[in-house]
Amino acid sequence: MSDRDEFGAFLVGFVVGGLTGAVVALLFAPQSGEETRAMIKDKSIELRDRAAQTAEEALARAEAAAAEARQRAEELARIARERANELASEVRERGKSAIEAVRKTKKDGGEAAPA
Repeated sequence: MSDRDEFGAFLVGFVVGGLTGAVVALLFAPQSGEETRAMIKDKSIELRDRAAQTAEEALARAEAAAAEARQRAEELARIARERANELASEVRERGKSAIEAVRKTKKDGGEAAPA
């Protein structure tokens, strides 16, 4: 687990270092301030659009997964209801058989019915 923590820290440091380097390169680039500001604005718009697109895609995947989970849950509930009905019918039949066996035993004079 320590290796993962170290790799995660390395990855975060790498990304932060890359972003810092990009900002420093933009600030010290041989361009005018106006050109640099325009470039920063364009990049920020591009990043915002990419983030919005990624969020929309994530939302679509989440909605699809939720719909699939809902459908699966409904199917499992249907199967459970069917199985419960089958078991209830089976219990009713066994109960009827047991009642008939008791009645027959009483009718025959109290002898125990064979199992």
